[in-house]
Amino acid sequence: MAKRKSEGDAGSAGAAPRVREGRLRRPERSALAIPATALDGGRGTPIGDQDSSRLSAKEYEAELQRLYVELVKWQEWIKDQGLKVVALFEGRDAAGKGGAIKRIMEPLNPRYARVVALPAPTEREKTQWYFQRYVTHLPAAGEVVLLDRSWYNRAGVERVMGFCSEDEYQEFLRSCPEFERMLVRSGIVLLKYWFSVSDAEQERRFQGRLNDPTKRWKLSPMDVESRSRWMDYSKAKDEMFAHTDIKQAPWWVVRSDVKKRARLNVISHLLSIIPYRDLTPEPIVLPPRQKDTGYVRPPMEDQTFIPEPY
Repeated sequence: MAKRKSEGDAGSAGAAPRVREGRLRRPERSALAIPATALDGGRGTPIGDQDSSRLSAKEYEAELQRLYVELVKWQEWIKDQGLKVVALFEGRDAAGKGGAIKRIMEPLNPRYARVVALPAPTEREKTQWYFQRYVTHLPAAGEVVLLDRSWYNRAGVERVMGFCSEDEYQEFLRSCPEFERMLVRSGIVLLKYWFSVSDAEQERRFQGRLNDPTKRWKLSPMDVESRSRWMDYSKAKDEMFAHTDIKQAPWWVVRSDVKKRARLNVISHLLSIIPYRDLTPEPIVLPPRQKDTGYVRPPMEDQTFIPEPY
C-alpha cells in the first residue's frame, strides 16, 4: 500500500514556486469534498464500498465545473512560474484512468498541457536505454504532461506477460527510483497515481465495453489476456510499490470503483500539490468592429458547404 502523505509533505517533491504579489492558495474544499482516506487507498473503507448515493449527476457536474475553474488558475500559475509538472496514471485495465485524464485536460490550454500515451516500443526503441523514449516527452518550463501509462509498463504488463527478461525487470526496480529522484532534483513535479478498481467492478466495465460498439476498441487482446491474470498483476503491483513508493515521488492511490468520485478526488488532489495564486486576467474590453469600407462578399454559391442531414 502507498504510504499516506500529507499535502504539505507531497508538495515538497516539486520545485518551490517563486513569490509573486497575491495570495498563495489551495482550492477550497466544497461540501462534496471526499474524505482524505479516498486519496491514500481508502484505508477506512474497502475499495468496493465507495458510497455514490449522495453524489447525483447534478452535484457531480457542479463540483466538476468548480474544479475546472481552479484548474485554469492552476495552469496559469504553472505557466507564470515556469514549473514543470508530470503526472502519470497507472492502474488495471478499465480502472478509469482515461476518463480522469480527459476531465483534467478539458479546461486546460493544450498549448501548455498534453497527454502522452505511447504505443508498444519499436524494434529500434527496444535497443535503447529503457527510459529513453519517455525522456523526450518530459515538459519544458510552464508545461504539464499527463502520462497515460508510463515507464511502469515494465513493472506491470511486461513483467506479467513475459515481455522483458528477469534481468531487465530487476534492473528497472533498481534504476527507477534513482531515475525519478533525478527528475525531482531537476525541478520536475512528479506525481504518480494508481487507480485501484475491484475485480467485480472491472468485470462489469469489461462487459459494458463488449456490449457497446463504440467502446469495444478499448478492449485489446492484451486487456482480455490480463483479465485471466488478476493475481499475477496484483503481485506485480505490490512488488512495484515496495520498490518505487519513495519519499521524493510517492504513489497516490485513487479508489476508482465510482468513476465520478475518482475524477473529483484526483483533480482535487492534483490542485492541492502545487499551491497557486489566482492570476486570472481582468476582463477585456473589446474594441469596436471595423466599419464597412465597401467590402463586397463573394457569392455564397461559389463556396462548397458540407451536407446538412440534420
